Amino acid sequence: MRNGMIGVVTALFMVGAPTAYAQQAMSSPAGPHESGQLSQADFKMLTDIRVGVIKAALQLTPEQEKLWPAVDEAIRARAETRYRRLAALRERLNQPQDIDPVQLFRQRADVLADRAAGLRKLADAWEPLYQSLTPDQKTRLRLVTVHAIEGFRTAMENRRMEADVEDDTDFWDLPH
Repeated sequence: MRNGMIGVVTALFMVGAPTAYAQQAMSSPAGPHESGQLSQADFKMLTDIRVGVIKAALQLTPEQEKLWPAVDEAIRARAETRYRRLAALRERLNQPQDIDPVQLFRQRADVLADRAAGLRKLADAWEPLYQSLTPDQKTRLRLVTVHAIEGFRTAMENRRMEADVEDDTDFWDLPH
């Protein structure tokens, strides 16, 4: 049990590292990514870390290991899709264009349908493995998941606060 708790604590620290790295990379104006965006290599590295944390926290048995590749593939496919979606969004935002609200709604609907399909594939991949987990493994998975969600929520709140500060600064920088 002690080894399991040590593994969970280690996993929680490892989950926090990608979140902190992402926050720093996205909010830091200096460095190789002047736009504040993660490169595709950085994004893949963070995905590798997340996948590794989940797998380490679960401490899979040899039988469960046989079910892992489908989960791994589904996680990586969703991460790649997310990276491409964000890159396309950045590109669209940088192009001056007239806004067609109807087209915007249709594009948003398509994106949401794609995200729903990807999430369904992830759930389908997880189901056999999740059903094979012991109660202890399920507890560790919940801990890692809750910590990751909290880290994501904190990162999003920090981004919103930074945007609010930038908005306030822009207002005060304007000549009156």
